[in-house]
Amino acid sequence: MNLAESETIRALLTGRDTVVVNSCAVTNQAVKQTRQAIRRARRERPGAELVVTGCAAQIDPQAFAAMPEVDRVIGNAEKLDGAAWANAEPVQVQDIMAVRETAPHLASSFSSHARAFVEVQNGCDHRCTFCAIPFGRGNSRSVPAGAVIDRIALLAENHAEVVLTGVDLTSYGPDLPGAPSLGALIERILTHVPKLERLRLSSLDGIEIDDRLFALLTQEPRVMPHVHLSLQAGDDMILKRMKRRHTRAESVALVSRLKAARPEIAIGADLIAGFPTEDEAMFANTLALIADCEIVHGHIFPYSPRAGTPAARMPQIEPEIVKFRAARLRDAASARRAAWLATLIGTTQQILVERPGTTGHAGNFAEVRHAEQQVGEIVSLKIEAVEHGKLIA
Repeated sequence: MNLAESETIRALLTGRDTVVVNSCAVTNQAVKQTRQAIRRARRERPGAELVVTGCAAQIDPQAFAAMPEVDRVIGNAEKLDGAAWANAEPVQVQDIMAVRETAPHLASSFSSHARAFVEVQNGCDHRCTFCAIPFGRGNSRSVPAGAVIDRIALLAENHAEVVLTGVDLTSYGPDLPGAPSLGALIERILTHVPKLERLRLSSLDGIEIDDRLFALLTQEPRVMPHVHLSLQAGDDMILKRMKRRHTRAESVALVSRLKAARPEIAIGADLIAGFPTEDEAMFANTLALIADCEIVHGHIFPYSPRAGTPAARMPQIEPEIVKFRAARLRDAASARRAAWLATLIGTTQQILVERPGTTGHAGNFAEVRHAEQQVGEIVSLKIEAVEHGKLIA
């Protein structure tokens, strides 16, 4: 989603000497890194205008406006609007909770990327106890299907693959007339944009995968066999304390159904290590989830408290323990991934060529090194080996 939004900002600023820091607020560490990026950008580009936008800027605009390196602060609702960039006001940040629409601003060019990213949803109506993002992004709101289809039709002229993105992608639709689902949107995209070769979905909330979306994920060849789930933990008590809406058993059952219906599906997942109150038995349940859900694209995060969230007020785990548990999760995810990659040797995969003679991705999102030169094309290649976590074709 940040790629999609950053490309829109880039297009709005063509020809201007401006540095934009599109900030993150997911943890206190992310905010700290944003400040470091601002200071580094000012040292490297002393004469440029420096603008801070994104979630951290939306949540605490005055803190960034007070930094001597910063010229302007622009909120999340304003950052994709050309009028905001033309306005010289030093702080332009409105109440994000009052925003009811999203994305008439969809990016029309991803010239530096082989795949294109289309934001179809923004904001979140849920309140996970570890997350500040709803206060940076606002309430859930969806882009009308017609606007999405028009944009994808344009992008499909130069991109073989499009990725649908959103803050809470599976919540697409209830705010639109007729309350269409994400599955209904995908069906319309595939029908009205026959030129689109590959459609990929970003992170999904498994509890919201209905029968219509499940059928598309498992039966539609143009929808890639790659499902990234927002799991976060594998222990029911921790999930409850996170205010997640699924149980461990529901996650395992969903993956089992997906794999039974389409065995080549590769499962990705977000997992948090060291959430407050997590004991060794609870951690063991999350560790075992990597095997139980056959997670081969693991995104592992050590828990870091975010000021103002309920989880930050819960009993915290010692940082060294958090770090150690995150390392164990990463090791387990790496081992599972290595075993999976080895099973792909000898197969033929359809590779989207992203850089000449270097890398691309298969439909299952395995990274592939190759000798092809046709950037942006999909080529059929045989997998011969695995080296350093990448397939060799």
